[in-house]
Amino acid sequence: MTQALYWQKSTFSDGGDGNTCVELAAAPTTLHLRESDAPAIQLTTTPIPLTHLLNAIRSGPLRTTP
Repeated sequence: MTQALYWQKSTFSDGGDGNTCVELAAAPTTLHLRESDAPAIQLTTTPIPLTHLLNAIRSGPLRTTP
C-alpha cells in the first residue's frame, strides 16, 4: 500500500498564487522533492545524499556566478 505524501513548500518560495516553489515530502526512509509547476516529476532520495548536495551548494563548488 502506498502512503500519501504531505507536500510542504519551501520557505524561499514567494508565497504568491503562482507555481514558483520547491516542495518537499518526507516518507519513513526517503525524501521527495518537486517543483510546484511540474508536480508529476519528483526526485526521490535519502537524507544523506541530499545533505551532501546541499552542503556542496552552500560551500561554493556548485554555485554559479550571476
